[in-house]
Amino acid sequence: MATAGLRRLDSNTQERIMESCRRVLRFSGFRFRDDWASVITGPDEGIFAWVAANYALGTLGGNPHKTTGIIELGGASAQVTFVPEKTPPPEFLQTLELGGVTYELYSHSLLHFGQEAAWDSLFELVVSGDIKSSVPSVRKGIVIDPCTPRGYTMSSEELVRLHAGSVNGVNVIPSTILSAGNFSECRNTALALLQKGQDECLYEHCRIGSTFIPELRGKFFATENFFYTSQFFGLVPKASLSDLEKAGQHYCGEDWAQLQEKYHGVEKEDLLKYCFSSAYIVALLNDSLGISMNDERIRFTNQVGTVPLDWALGAFILRTVEDLPPAETVRILGEDSLTRFSLAAVILVGLAACSVSRWKKPHLKTIYDLEKGRYITTAARIQR
Repeated sequence: MATAGLRRLDSNTQERIMESCRRVLRFSGFRFRDDWASVITGPDEGIFAWVAANYALGTLGGNPHKTTGIIELGGASAQVTFVPEKTPPPEFLQTLELGGVTYELYSHSLLHFGQEAAWDSLFELVVSGDIKSSVPSVRKGIVIDPCTPRGYTMSSEELVRLHAGSVNGVNVIPSTILSAGNFSECRNTALALLQKGQDECLYEHCRIGSTFIPELRGKFFATENFFYTSQFFGLVPKASLSDLEKAGQHYCGEDWAQLQEKYHGVEKEDLLKYCFSSAYIVALLNDSLGISMNDERIRFTNQVGTVPLDWALGAFILRTVEDLPPAETVRILGEDSLTRFSLAAVILVGLAACSVSRWKKPHLKTIYDLEKGRYITTAARIQR
């Protein structure tokens, strides 16, 4: 299954890539059908991750309002999936039946609001001159970027290389980008990115862009780049947004040369982005989704115990139970099957074609879905 990395491409390009995958998998020696290689929707991606999380917690088959929501921050997109207090509008409603229980989920994928996509969008905002900075430009042709560490000077050539996906449509590229390393201003810039398109909102209130998102209720896992960024700063899973804000403020304001020395094992391009990622996360979770800075309902993590909070595991679980009667589904979802499901999902991932994400977990090579370079061959059925 392919995710947001392919959803951003035109349909012809999508199909050529998927057909290339099918050709490899047909002769892999493993059970495979052509329709198992497909581009999944954003809501499905969120639902699969939600299933994996609540399966690991043992809350599937029980009270829908005691389940845990998922907020994913991928590279190209972000997903929000949870059981809201009130049934969401039909276009955002995803109905899932498991263990004889009906779950009315809000699930939506925010394409172009993933961390990597937002980093590229930052480029357009910086070069447009729309960012108001407290650091004055020292000469013509220089613009101020508050989201990279203080003391780093980026030439136009490097700027184009780092933001290759955003060059098209930019008329004038400044000769130099001067990094201000200011967390507060970067947070404001990130919020401007998240609010882009709100003038097209068709609802009473849109929290991100023109998208309706209900008030968040219950507990949440913040996964993928939420976790990787908090891990980079050495924060524990139960760290608050306030903790991340303090870490980001210190990091953004630290001198570039000192950061290179302090994090000598981290690639330069990653070091440049962690000021922005910390500010973007605070702007997304606090300023946009309304999670308070010291809210204990949210946890930055990518696993429960030894179980990965991976959408591929959720897809595998749904694939396994989709044709079973409710009583058998309840038994399958029991704790005794946890290791079996997790191992099977790991095997599926390990057999998949893979590469490494541009925005990676520090010091590690990670197998991702297609958005981050990983292909999964499974299927699931969801009722709408």
